[in-house]
Amino acid sequence: MKVSLTKGASEGPTKLNAFDNALLEAKIGNVNLIPVSSMLPPDTQVVEMPELEPGEMTNCVLSHQYSNNPGDEISAIIAFCQAKEMGCVVEATGINKSQKELKDEAKFMAHYMMEKRGLEIIDYKEIIQTHKVIEKASVVAALVYHNPKRH
Repeated sequence: MKVSLTKGASEGPTKLNAFDNALLEAKIGNVNLIPVSSMLPPDTQVVEMPELEPGEMTNCVLSHQYSNNPGDEISAIIAFCQAKEMGCVVEATGINKSQKELKDEAKFMAHYMMEKRGLEIIDYKEIIQTHKVIEKASVVAALVYHNPKRH
């Protein structure tokens, strides 16, 4: 299976508009996102984000954060570990948390999930998006599963 990591951040006049704008920046704003849990099949490949068809049904693990408090630093992270047998994806968010703190939290959760399954990690990847709020803002980070019929 092929997956892509993507991220976006944006301001907007409302919470919904800020979220939609962040999705557009991440190149997943014109599709129907279907949130799924956090398992990857064996031999998952991370590739560049393809252009998705408008209205396409798109599975993803989505991390998102919103704030309307000017000056807040908002963050969203997706991280995953891959083993030969399978992989595990985690998401974390924060307001005024350091990138290091969020990265450490995500890495711990992903490694713990693998350890509980008795799996040996062969790869670890993460993507983080941060943004300093001006008025109303949203950040997103996502792992997008490619539609096998198209990609």
